Amino acid sequence: MNPSELTLLVLRLAFLLVLWLFIFGIVYALRSDLFGHRVRKLATDATPAAAAPGAPFATPPPAPVPAAAPFAQAPSASASAPTEQFSRQSAAPAAPAAPAGPEKATTQTATRLVITSGPKSGTEFPLGSEPVTIGRSSDSSLVIRDDYTSTHHARLMLWHDDWMLQDLDSTNGTFLNGKRVTVPTSVPLNTTVKIGATSFELRR
Repeated sequence: MNPSELTLLVLRLAFLLVLWLFIFGIVYALRSDLFGHRVRKLATDATPAAAAPGAPFATPPPAPVPAAAPFAQAPSASASAPTEQFSRQSAAPAAPAAPAGPEKATTQTATRLVITSGPKSGTEFPLGSEPVTIGRSSDSSLVIRDDYTSTHHARLMLWHDDWMLQDLDSTNGTFLNGKRVTVPTSVPLNTTVKIGATSFELRR
């Protein structure tokens, strides 16, 4: 082996050594970043059992409490406060009941339909057990002919002996006590129902 080949071999070995050292350095740095450094346990973490025998306690142990010790202390004022409060609440007068809503129009309470405003104001119709249809059509039970009433506008019908108001998809709507009716709604006594230019009530 000539000197030039020997020099080339040494350089190759040196290069491989440097390369391996570089790889080990990278692996060690990654291991430190991922797992951190090992924490060395301090001497203060030792258990009390490792202490020298006969060492005095830092604080004296608590004195034992007799199991059958009688309760000699009188109840405090805070303990009796809930009882006194309950007594005051019991002695307070009951709140007045909320006033009941308007009486429903049923087959027993409502006997007539009274028109209160419109072209037929003052007219009365007796109520029976049959539905009452309202609209411009001549076959309606209550015929209302004005520009705001549909051909078949609304209907009064019985449901479990209660009079219910149903709008029949009218153009201008049916109103009970000022509110538009969208679903069958119970009608109270002496409450205004407005259809077009006519208003009426169900009365005794």
